[in-house]
Amino acid sequence: MMASSRVTAIRGALVTFSGDPFVEGVAATRHYERDAIVAMADGHIVDCGAAGDVSARLPEGTPIVAYANALITAGFIDGHVHYPQIPVIGAGGKQLLDWLAEYTFPMERRYADSDVAREAARIYLAENLRHGITTAAVFGTVHKASVDAFFDEAAKSGLRMIAGKVLMDRNAPADLLDTAQRGYDESKALLESWHGKGRLAYAITPRFAVTSTPAQLEAAGALKREHPDAYVQSHLSENIAEVAKVRELFPAHKSYLDVYAHFGLTGRRTIYGHGIHLDEADFRHLHETDTALAHCPTSNNFLGSGRFDLRAAKQAQRPVRVALATDLGGGTNFSMLRTMQAACEVAQMSGHALAPSCALYLATRGAALALDLDDRIGSVETGREADIVVLDLNSTPLIDYRMRFARDFDETLAIQMALGDDRAIRATYIAGQLIHERK
Repeated sequence: MMASSRVTAIRGALVTFSGDPFVEGVAATRHYERDAIVAMADGHIVDCGAAGDVSARLPEGTPIVAYANALITAGFIDGHVHYPQIPVIGAGGKQLLDWLAEYTFPMERRYADSDVAREAARIYLAENLRHGITTAAVFGTVHKASVDAFFDEAAKSGLRMIAGKVLMDRNAPADLLDTAQRGYDESKALLESWHGKGRLAYAITPRFAVTSTPAQLEAAGALKREHPDAYVQSHLSENIAEVAKVRELFPAHKSYLDVYAHFGLTGRRTIYGHGIHLDEADFRHLHETDTALAHCPTSNNFLGSGRFDLRAAKQAQRPVRVALATDLGGGTNFSMLRTMQAACEVAQMSGHALAPSCALYLATRGAALALDLDDRIGSVETGREADIVVLDLNSTPLIDYRMRFARDFDETLAIQMALGDDRAIRATYIAGQLIHERK
């Protein structure tokens, strides 16, 4: 125990993961403690486990906040989200390419104004705290100001955030285009200003292959080679019409993923949203290079993009790193509980069940692995950063009633995913500090 720092603790039921349940099984990787204590100091977890054991090791006088009828888990991680699209959440009736033209591009024009960007960033980050999201991979707009404003607000919040300026030099409105050189220069300046500053990290962010020329993708790959610890994020095989457009624009490449690979845009710390229309060669390349996918079920359903094949992605002989993601504003809800439920529903529609514990893994340790942060976040264990969510297991009258009939822990999780929302987030701890508490 760290005697030199003030230790605080929380107590309640605890669930966390030590490995990938898709590969090793739920029983071997899920760890549930009916009565646990998590001790925190200097932003990290310094002890955790059965309450009887940990209490004997705590420094005398350690304050302990006890949560009854609650479940402690690692903070939720959103693997793919567009903060500038919050004002168009729920704008429906279109598929991807038409949705971008009708709703997204007109809205993103406004983010040349840093005041507009700052207001949206504040709202976005506050909603994350209310929904228990403690880390996210976030898209800005093409405007450098949109990312400066976002990072500035994120730094104040203490949240661990990954973000980047969108690169887009063709097939979009003229006033939303940059150039290969300007995109490189502005991304590099942002990276040098923000990457590694506190809990912030930079992501090189081509919007998708449709809106970047080969010259811009080459520049993005060059920036990644110069800064190998930076992230890369974009979109991959979301929509049938999009895939066809990529094939038209890059006829020499064997697949959409091959376009990115050619320009050095696959590998660890690279995460692609959606990945719906992939084949076995794609999955194998993702596995072999540690390139990750973000599963965005509410967005895929809302825009009619298709069903992500999670079972194929997580085949035990070549598992792909997968994070769960809201993909706001194509996605429809900040709630990771509702996003987990949507993932379960998509799996059912695809002919197989997704265990509730596996869905929770995708929003915690699985997402941390996808973002190459599993040594820092995503699980509740000694040495990890103390980003923690406390779920109220009786957050509404209906949930309170339904919980009386829960037969086991899996059903408890299923109830929370099916019926829970932001009201289920009883507390959000960021680096060991209570930042949000539902009154």
